[in-house]
Amino acid sequence: MGNSPGIERKEGETMSIAAANTYVDWQTQAWMTDGLCAGRSDLFFAPFAERPEARVRRESKARGLCEACASTVECRAYARDNRELGFWGAESESERATAGFAPTTPIIGRRQVAARRAAAALAEAG
Repeated sequence: MGNSPGIERKEGETMSIAAANTYVDWQTQAWMTDGLCAGRSDLFFAPFAERPEARVRRESKARGLCEACASTVECRAYARDNRELGFWGAESESERATAGFAPTTPIIGRRQVAARRAAAALAEAG
């Protein structure tokens, strides 16, 4: 590793700062692998043009999984810290926004993007 800064491991071996940060990030986010939501993104992220009634049903099912999950507290904190979209840690986007942790991409912005994509798809098809 030459003279580059790093973290001493054992007998002269070093780990680059970038590798060390990746390792630390993985360790602090190990809760993700224990989540009951693994493979269930359909419950935690809204499909295109989801109706309000369908959202309520989907989020109710997601909340049920979250309430039984050992990772709920870490998941909610992660979503708040990173201003995530979707349903995380038994909390919806709007609930996080009400608590002062609005997503970085406002919901209205997503609607505008979705409308532009739909218009482009219609124009392409027609």
